[in-house]
Amino acid sequence: MSAREPPSADWPTGSPRLCSTPPDSSSVPPSRARNPTCGPAEREPVHSGIMQHYTSTTTPGGPRARVARPRLAAAVLALAAFGAGAGAQVTPERLYYGIDRPIPVTIDVPGGVEGDAEVRLLEPNSARVAARAAVSEGRADLAALFPQLWAAGAGASPSLRYAQLFVGDEPVGPALVLQPMVSPQVAQSTGQGISWQAMGNTYSGIRAYVDQHVVLETSAGDIVIRLRPDEAPNMAWNFRHLAEGGFYTDVIFHRIINDRPGRPPFVIQVGDPTGTGTGGPGYMIDLEQSSLRHDFGVLSMARSQMPDSNGSQVFLCLSREGTSFLDGNYTAFGEAVDGAQVILDIAAVPVGAGDRPTGEPPRIIRAYLADAPPYPNRPAKLERPTPAPQRRD
Repeated sequence: MSAREPPSADWPTGSPRLCSTPPDSSSVPPSRARNPTCGPAEREPVHSGIMQHYTSTTTPGGPRARVARPRLAAAVLALAAFGAGAGAQVTPERLYYGIDRPIPVTIDVPGGVEGDAEVRLLEPNSARVAARAAVSEGRADLAALFPQLWAAGAGASPSLRYAQLFVGDEPVGPALVLQPMVSPQVAQSTGQGISWQAMGNTYSGIRAYVDQHVVLETSAGDIVIRLRPDEAPNMAWNFRHLAEGGFYTDVIFHRIINDRPGRPPFVIQVGDPTGTGTGGPGYMIDLEQSSLRHDFGVLSMARSQMPDSNGSQVFLCLSREGTSFLDGNYTAFGEAVDGAQVILDIAAVPVGAGDRPTGEPPRIIRAYLADAPPYPNRPAKLERPTPAPQRRD
């Protein structure tokens, strides 16, 4: 299979090609390099336990014992900033709730915190309060507290909301993600990129889960990813599911395309247990429309030329200049909130044919979930350091 890069005046001419791979393979789009090829294969909760959870460095008999202790991330400190040990949050009784049905949750209010408790529905990004309701410790029904969740009916186009516990006007614990289950749009590849076709407008219910970050513990240090279900809910959930299930254990970064003469930094790609660039989770999911811009630290889903060939391979962007042409054609669904130097260190390793590392490849040792901070206190997306920090010893 082959594909031509989108025209760009600041890039060399030619016809860069995607790796020739089976239909279930995943690849980042054509790189800015001339004729890249596929090289041969080289064979918990936050609160009181967060500091230990993030900084432990050894696992008996496991690969972590070979890795230097990573620096404590500034974003990790933010995760435990409020009420460490309180265990306060809104917890759903199950993952899926059909439309017009109760949404039972458990409210855990921390002891020793003064003030009235309430749950507020927050809009993504702005954290603007869309609705609020007083609550008390114990079981509650979000559908009864917020009838507007179902008010529009099955033909509605509802928006994702975050249900955040507040006590005394302070946000407490991770929010509950309320993701509407609605008919998806179908992607179609055209000569000019991707077009989208609506397939009905059925609102079936809500997927409800506690907001969590994905921590990538790599051989170069930790990268903390904030997922963006408000932009691409199914891609975000798929990545979270794979991380929680241990899929990204001992997986190499098999494709690294840093800056080259006249070309800005592109991506680092990971997510194939075989390390060849052709492997995946054994299934594919549909391309999902996202308005999240590809920029430094943004996490996006790799695929072949077939729009719906997404699976487990992902890439972290290295610059806005090098990845802006991916906007609208690939699904960005997360953003790094800590680990800028780790990303740069991985990008700096020597590579050879097929943009593959020539020495010991950097790798994800494991990926795991950790409760996010309260949604109003969420950490900001990383910016690419300027000038780039010096490589650590």
